[in-house]
Amino acid sequence: MKSANASIIAGIVLMALGVLLLLDRMGIMDSAAFVAPVVFAAVGVLFLSLFIRRRENWWAAIPGSVFLGLAAVITATQLTGGAWGAALLFLFMGAGFAAVFLREPGNWWALIPSGVMFTLAVIVALPQELQGTPTAAVLFLGLAATFGVLTLIPVRIDEAAEHPDRMKWPLIPAGILAVMGLIFVLQATAQLIPMDFAVPAVMVLAGVALLIYAFVAHRDGQQKAHGPGPRAG
Repeated sequence: MKSANASIIAGIVLMALGVLLLLDRMGIMDSAAFVAPVVFAAVGVLFLSLFIRRRENWWAAIPGSVFLGLAAVITATQLTGGAWGAALLFLFMGAGFAAVFLREPGNWWALIPSGVMFTLAVIVALPQELQGTPTAAVLFLGLAATFGVLTLIPVRIDEAAEHPDRMKWPLIPAGILAVMGLIFVLQATAQLIPMDFAVPAVMVLAGVALLIYAFVAHRDGQQKAHGPGPRAG
């Protein structure tokens, strides 16, 4: 079955490459530039077929998305002169890491590079007039949203626990990054905050976030230690 699938993919790729080369030789279109995208796309499809075939092949989504992203970048560069090219690569890579989590929810870590890739895609796609402070705002807010999403994902932190629990530690980097992002947003909208005041403010807020996290962790630890009382027989 595996050899049959590989033969189908190889056959389609050879046919596509042959058609492109014939069109180029006949002068109908300059198709030589599309040979590399076809090869990259074929390799990407091969990895995606491994990903779809078996659950334990979750890792194949990462190289598959990279090759498909490279094919999209080259194609977009040829058709649009480079606009949106790099953004497509980050989009495909972000989707690949997201697929790793969706296939195996235990791989919650994949949401972090996924969020980073999607954030970079937005940054690259920003117009030239928005480069600078708005870029920093998008970066910090995107990373804050990434860690914020982690707090919504139930994971089995303790192997002895009967039910999965939500992680609380991502709230710390999410809060700090969100504050930094909001500072850059205010700066981008001409409501400037001098950095002499911004840095101490961030330090104070980070300290408050650490105290809140310590309090919540201590309270949860006490609740788990005491647990529910014995029921009357």
